[in-house]
Amino acid sequence: MNAFMYKQIGQKVAYYRRLRDLTQEQLAQRIHISASSISRIERGKYNNNIPLSMLMEIAEGLQIELSMLVTFDEQEKKIHWNKLQQE
Repeated sequence: MNAFMYKQIGQKVAYYRRLRDLTQEQLAQRIHISASSISRIERGKYNNNIPLSMLMEIAEGLQIELSMLVTFDEQEKKIHWNKLQQE
């Protein structure tokens, strides 16, 4: 995965967190990690290596399926493809 994919995952985490009316701190407490880790994930700055187990915990904390964080629709795929073409 490249940095753009991590940013898209992070944006999805932020979207579902806000949809659930949770702060970064509240989500972090639910899944027993730091709020700064949630912040870095949401910004796509989590060392480009988010463990699958952490994504599973985030999905559980947000009460969504993991696939909602890591599956991209056609528009998201086009954005990703365009970014790759620009690099």
